[in-house]
Amino acid sequence: MTTPSCARPWASLFKICAAALALFALSGCASVFLVDNQVRSYARWADRPTPSGASTPVVIPQAPQVFRFERLPSQQDNRGAGQNELERLATLSLAKVGWTPAAAGVTPPWTVEVSAATLRLPHAPWESPYDGFWGGGFGPGFGFPGRDYVVTGTGQIIYAPLFMRMDTPYYQREVSLVIRHAASGRVVYETRAAHDGRWNSSNALWLAMLDAALRGFPTPPEGLRQVNIEVPR
Repeated sequence: MTTPSCARPWASLFKICAAALALFALSGCASVFLVDNQVRSYARWADRPTPSGASTPVVIPQAPQVFRFERLPSQQDNRGAGQNELERLATLSLAKVGWTPAAAGVTPPWTVEVSAATLRLPHAPWESPYDGFWGGGFGPGFGFPGRDYVVTGTGQIIYAPLFMRMDTPYYQREVSLVIRHAASGRVVYETRAAHDGRWNSSNALWLAMLDAALRGFPTPPEGLRQVNIEVPR
């Protein structure tokens, strides 16, 4: 029996939806997701001041060490909990390399400044703003701006209401840590980690980025490098 031509677009639509459900089911089976980070670090331990005329070799501080957090003026607004939470996560990451906050009344030799930034994009940089749900999610295709139809990869024109062609946000994120010699204020260590993807913001994601930024501390390799961290779902 021949399928009526008017039913064929809906058959294509059903196949696309089935593929989407299959991909969703497969992604749900994974126990971890990968946070891939681009990391660049700068170690300047020799920049600490020395007594006048002294010839002192570079001493790289070995764990354990104590520090206190230092905030920029823009980070000192305590009405929001964002900076407090970021510093809490940084404390967890720093503890893994043997650095812990100084106890009350103790003057630490180091200060740590931590910051984070997020840029939310409506879609990935390589995606067309008209791809939407169909073209961006399931291979070749493009939408007619302002219309309710989509041309699929096979050349068929199918009806697709605009509310079905929704954008999937894409995020560009960065964290940075700056360590200073407390007495002089000189920067002795700086590191940054950048990650972009579709993952929603979560403590696990930011902690993975902080862990990546501190990979190789206190003597990191030179240049830009990729550090992958697996995070349980």
